[in-house]
Formats: sequence, C-alpha cells, structure tokens
Amino acid sequence: MFVLTIDQAGSRSSGDRVPELLRLLGPIDAVLPWERSVGDEAQGALQDAEGVVDVVLACLRAGGWYVGVGIGEVEQPLPASPREARGPAFVAARAAVERAKRTGERAPLAVEGPDGAAEAEGVLALLGRHVLGRSAAEWRILDLLEPGVRGTQTAVARTLGISPQAVSKAAARAAWHEELAVRPAVVRLLTWADAGTRYRGGEVR
Repeated sequence: MFVLTIDQAGSRSSGDRVPELLRLLGPIDAVLPWERSVGDEAQGALQDAEGVVDVVLACLRAGGWYVGVGIGEVEQPLPASPREARGPAFVAARAAVERAKRTGERAPLAVEGPDGAAEAEGVLALLGRHVLGRSAAEWRILDLLEPGVRGTQTAVARTLGISPQAVSKAAARAAWHEELAVRPAVVRLLTWADAGTRYRGGEVR
C-alpha cells in the first residue's frame, strides 16, 4: 500500500493551505481518505500506483508542498481515518516527507520503501523538475491537450486563438510527450516496490 504524507512549506508566510490541498486531492481515489493529520500536513493511503503519480505531480504543480511516499504494509482492518492507522507504510511516509524537505534544488519529494522505491523516486524527481518549470501559459495549453487524440494540437490552437506551431513548441518545451511516455514506467516501479512489501520467496509476508 502507498501512504502519502504531504507537508506545507512556508506556512508562516502563506497561511493554512491544507483545505486547498484536500480539495485538490479529493477526486483522487484513496482507501484511507485525505485528511489533515497534524498542523499543516495531510495524509492519505492509496492502493493504485497511478494515483500516487497523480498526487505527487498535482502537489508539485500547486507548489509549496513537501511530498513523502511510503510503501509498505498497513495494519488491517483499515480504520476510517488515516490518523488511526498504523503500519510500516506510515513510518516510511514520515521518513520520506522529512527527507523531501532536504532535497535542495531537486523536486521536493521522496519515496521510502523496499526495492524499487529509490528508482521510482529518481524518475518522479525528473518528472517533477519539468512540472516545476512549466509556466502558466504552458499549463493553459497542456490542460487542453488530449493524449493520443489525432488533431488535438490543432483543436487546442483553434480554442486558444494561437497557431498549431505554438502549441507544438509549448508541448516540447514542457516535455509533455516525455511525461506521457515515462508515467507508465513510474507506475511499474511503484507497483514492483509495493509487491516487494507483500511477497518474499513466494510467500505473503
């Protein structure tokens, strides 16, 4: 299972943004719902690795958040709230968010867990650099693009009143196509790491 601990950066200057974060993450399915855990921090637990990628990149896009991903077991049965839950995944998420605060110039995220966690973190960090570097004008274009739909760049250009070439250049600058290609790889690495918490030598741990 994946536990995410997300802590606000610079809360003294920006005020409490946790309600904003909870609204942002609300549409993303969680087996333990997104809640404020303590102070300017929120937690949730997911079983879907694709959802983890969505959460991490959404937080980086919003800016001002340290994101820790913990991979491991969660004690069963699951309680109604992540504040009542226990297990190695929560310990790993705590370690991850604390390490995310020390990433310096890199994207403020960290992943803790078994084999595969470090690799997933590395690829997520690369994606995060691109997300952090995108301008509002680029997001305006990217939000309208539909992956795999023929003619989507022309349609977006028409909607925004710009040229298809401008759309193409914005997508290239923002590494949009690379993000789409790499996301499945991150999902596989996270899934591999999660499987490692449950199986060893063919037996459920």
